[in-house]
Amino acid sequence: MGAMGAAEPLQSVLWVKQERCAVSLEPARALLRWWRSPVTGPCAPDANACCVPVSEIIAVEETDVHEKQSSSGRWQKMENPFAFTVHCVKRARHHRWKWAQVTFWSADEQLCHLWLQTLRELLESLTSRPKRLLVFINPFGGKGQGKHIYEKKVAPLFTLASITTEIIITEHANQAKETLYEINTDSYDGIVCVGGDGMFSEVLHGVIGRTQRNAGIDPNHPRAVLVPSTLRIGIIPAGSTDCVCYSTVGTNDAETSALHIIVGDSLAIDVSSVHHNSTLLRYSVSLLGYGFYGDLIKDSEKKRWMGLVRYDFSGLKTFLSHQYYEGTVSFLPAQHTVGSPRDKKPCRAGCFVCRQSKQQLEEEQKKALYGLENAEEMEEWQVVCGKFLAINATNMSCACPRSPGGMSPAAHLGDGSSDLILIRKCSRFNFLRFLVRHTNQDDQFDFTFVEVYRVKKFQFTSKHVEDEDSDLKEHGKQPFGQMCNDSPICSCSTSRSSWNCDGEVLYSPAIEVRVHCQLVRLFARGIEEKS
Repeated sequence: MGAMGAAEPLQSVLWVKQERCAVSLEPARALLRWWRSPVTGPCAPDANACCVPVSEIIAVEETDVHEKQSSSGRWQKMENPFAFTVHCVKRARHHRWKWAQVTFWSADEQLCHLWLQTLRELLESLTSRPKRLLVFINPFGGKGQGKHIYEKKVAPLFTLASITTEIIITEHANQAKETLYEINTDSYDGIVCVGGDGMFSEVLHGVIGRTQRNAGIDPNHPRAVLVPSTLRIGIIPAGSTDCVCYSTVGTNDAETSALHIIVGDSLAIDVSSVHHNSTLLRYSVSLLGYGFYGDLIKDSEKKRWMGLVRYDFSGLKTFLSHQYYEGTVSFLPAQHTVGSPRDKKPCRAGCFVCRQSKQQLEEEQKKALYGLENAEEMEEWQVVCGKFLAINATNMSCACPRSPGGMSPAAHLGDGSSDLILIRKCSRFNFLRFLVRHTNQDDQFDFTFVEVYRVKKFQFTSKHVEDEDSDLKEHGKQPFGQMCNDSPICSCSTSRSSWNCDGEVLYSPAIEVRVHCQLVRLFARGIEEKS
């Protein structure tokens, strides 16, 4: 067999364990395959053939046959056996990826070296793979296992893949965000955060904020068009819910996430900016929740000493209080999207809905250049008033181990829209029925008191703020009058909640939210269809 050209297939007979196998490498298809090969008879691949895409090979290394404990069987009889090992991705149940190894043997040293050289050259040509990463580890998040998880499950894989890392173990809140504003990130191929959703949010704010600063964009302007970041973010889950990781990969398994980073996966996701009075409050990628989820997160913040059980305790307490809030929601429907919140088409790897929706959104933006945007918005904005138990906006399904489908199972990661879910005032029993559907496969929007819209912008003002504004006007007309809230003997309820923004409390009840299509990229592929 001669040397292989740039696009010529390579095929040899090698040994795998105790079986004689035909092994082929097809550069055009970037596929490594092997199958059992009898000494006589046909040698075509059959249904039992194994295959690994070159893109999912972690590393290839020469194997010391004298140390190989499993060297038994036919190759023991070889006078001078040679071997090389392919480290690759193996799929397991529940969207998990595992590190697998396959060792190939031969009596021909030159042949083994040819395979080693060819595979390594192909791996070197994969330009999407990271070579140098900046890693932030939160040692306090979740169960406090971040550092242990990284050292045991992630660091060995990064070393195997020849990825160099610079590690920063955070000592206080917002350290990662502050660091990203200060340091030069040009030498890194990506940022990795080890922790929960809070740690990811820190890195997200640092990456987006630095990108806008470098581009000279004022993020406090609610209508500012933000510049996408070229720096990818990797998430090693070590938190309490790991919602972002679960919604983008399909599992909160650290080894799976490390392998997605190594193979250089890239997934663009939407980010919502949240403003109040022309001031940026925060960015959100998963959940914005007012009412039930706002009260829950606000109450749980006071009970951090309880650990993770505080979420269950605060959830039960909030449910039993059964508070409702009055206000006005106005929103701009996402007419560019090709999906809907109830079409039962979940976002998956290579999502058609995200791809098509982005193209149609870009067409809308081209029209806006001709001055049509304001006229269109005046015609399209819709207004909903009422009493609500909860107002939720999700940029992704918000799936987690407790809620595998998430709060909006058909929400898409990169379609430039958010699913706005309005739960009107109803009985405690009906609200419980709604919450229970987060944990099963039933349509959670199939209630008369639930409305769901796919939007690209929305605003909310609580009745409390509206009344305050009108009272201020009346107060101006009657200087000797006293506002209700100022009276020490008044027992009126403020009827005011807070916003839960990706697990952080926002105390302003009046907000303006805008979805920025595919603003950041993650080291993720999206959830793969089950084979």
